[in-house]
Amino acid sequence: MQALRNLSKLAQRRRAAPNSIRLIQHAVTGFNNVNNQSSVLDESIDDAEFIDKFTKEFNERKIEISEFQRALLAIGASITAILDPHRHDSIACLGETTGVEALKKIYEKMSKSDEGRELLWEKPRINTKTVCFDKLKSLPVNTLGYNYWKFLEDNHVTPDTRLDVRFIDDPMLAYIMTRYRETHDLVHTLLDMPTTMLGEVAIKWVEATNTGLPMCYGGAVFGAMRLKTKHRKLYSQYYLPWAIKNGSDAKHLMNVYWEKRWDQDMDDLRKELNVELLSIPE
Repeated sequence: MQALRNLSKLAQRRRAAPNSIRLIQHAVTGFNNVNNQSSVLDESIDDAEFIDKFTKEFNERKIEISEFQRALLAIGASITAILDPHRHDSIACLGETTGVEALKKIYEKMSKSDEGRELLWEKPRINTKTVCFDKLKSLPVNTLGYNYWKFLEDNHVTPDTRLDVRFIDDPMLAYIMTRYRETHDLVHTLLDMPTTMLGEVAIKWVEATNTGLPMCYGGAVFGAMRLKTKHRKLYSQYYLPWAIKNGSDAKHLMNVYWEKRWDQDMDDLRKELNVELLSIPE
């Protein structure tokens, strides 16, 4: 709390702070408008001391582009993603070049939540360096942690394959996109949905209606077009309405600090987040 009070006292000079620092200040004080930021820092204070690890690493790898270049990248990435949905680099690029406005809205929702503000302040990462999967494996079978470990094992996936964000200018919005990518498999786990084409399309609809990210809508629509004939009836009759209802009715999933809930009972978590598992009559 002392650190937050110090940040407020520093807001006295005309020089505007870097976007990342201003966004952090808004995150911890509950401000909601990303576009109308006016906080400033004392010129005598070294900005570097306020820059967190994620922001430092992001600033080193980000690629600055013009709006024209952004539009070209979005068009090219969308065409490539449609032709080859396995091109994860194109899908990632599409998400970054089309999702800024949606990311700002996600930021606003996160800044209104205690758990969301904590995420924005701490910027936790989910990968094999930050999560002890041996510990998750040892948790009771009804917990989130164990089920997440089992999902990764059963589907032969790893959180380490998520691509770094490069084409978003603001570090805070870049973190939110990173967080979305790294928690994607946790949404699968929450809803007990496999990584099959049908399962991925369903999860994309959940994410689309819950986050508003354009790339999720695109993945849901164009992914559904690639479903096999035998799956289309199941999709339209059960998966699609279930996914849209869950995404719309669920609490904002980007506000969930999953890492602090590893030992939480799955049924209790689903009840808290207001989601239901898919049920298909035999």
